Amino acid sequence: MAAEAVGAWFLEIAETTGAMTVLLAKVLARLVPPRVDARELVKNLYKMGVRSLPIVAVTALFTGAIMVIQAATIVKRYGAEGLLGWGAGFGTLREIAPLLTALMISGRVGANNTAELGTMVVTEQLDALRVLAIDPISFLVAPRFIAIVSTLFMMTLFADALALLGAAYTGDALLGVSPTTFYNGLTSGLLNFGDVATGLVKSVVFGLVIALTSCHFGLATKGGAPGVGRAVNATVMASAAGIFVLDYLTSFALGD
Repeated sequence: MAAEAVGAWFLEIAETTGAMTVLLAKVLARLVPPRVDARELVKNLYKMGVRSLPIVAVTALFTGAIMVIQAATIVKRYGAEGLLGWGAGFGTLREIAPLLTALMISGRVGANNTAELGTMVVTEQLDALRVLAIDPISFLVAPRFIAIVSTLFMMTLFADALALLGAAYTGDALLGVSPTTFYNGLTSGLLNFGDVATGLVKSVVFGLVIALTSCHFGLATKGGAPGVGRAVNATVMASAAGIFVLDYLTSFALGD
């Protein structure tokens, strides 16, 4: 029985991965040449991006503050105030900011996207679009896909800036390290553009994961309202797992 359960689990993962790959191919086919509904794209960029700013801002500010608090003991013990900017910036820009931003966007945007698409499926709105000769991939899925990836990239840039701001002023308040000293340490040469680029590459990868999982589970919804709930739950779990797995693989591939 245990072997059967493990086998069924692997088959389910393989089936889901294959379905996501097919969906990705369909979306890419609508992007070259572009066949995306522009109004739907703008609407989703506003809904997913602009409305996510407050929660991302709060998360980023406290992320920077936490990085300083964690480094405070070592900074005080060794008198390494000049390295506080590098220590906080290195971990924030390469890892913490893109990762936490992705998890926040997954919980807010990914889950909502799955619920919307799932509701459209169970209420047969997608079938109505097909009857009207409107391609659901071009009209609904591709704009959401682009919006999610773009949102995560832009939110990561926003989170990087706010996290460093929060870290600088937390260092001033807790350790007496002035913002000038903090930013001098940040730009002293130990931290370079490659560290920033690593976090931005991760944000694009995480955005692809969230977009694929939320659109796939939304379109695969079955069983009415309870099915929508199951699809949302599956999206949150699959997105989080995919983000952590690809975070490891991306860090390994881009590591110095």
